[in-house]
Amino acid sequence: MELAVITQKRCEVQDITRSVQQACRQWGGTGAVLVHCPHTTASVALSEKFDSTVPADIMAWLNRQVPEGAGYTHAEGNADAHIKSALLGNQAYVPVRQGNLLVGRWQGIFFWEFDGPRHRTLWIHFLTGTDKA
Repeated sequence: MELAVITQKRCEVQDITRSVQQACRQWGGTGAVLVHCPHTTASVALSEKFDSTVPADIMAWLNRQVPEGAGYTHAEGNADAHIKSALLGNQAYVPVRQGNLLVGRWQGIFFWEFDGPRHRTLWIHFLTGTDKA
């Protein structure tokens, strides 16, 4: 399954929890969902969902630590985006029970854009398992 994401800025964060939950409900199974970002200048990661300033703070911190145009050797001018993506990672792996995404009370799944604006595609894969709980 694929999830389309469209970004409007060079660096932005989008909460994709609801879209992933809808995919899990369509699947209806028990096991886990893997949300994979096949792009080297973007990421998928869990973060605080309740307070929207947390993902914004993470993005601001990343931008301070890995600034755009800081004399990197990568010729395309987006080396900072590659580094930020490597730091956050390219996937989230979350348990699912009977089609319900099992994130913590404050958690959400976020897409992190570091080289936009762009049209992106995320891959959603379901892994079946047995829930003994």
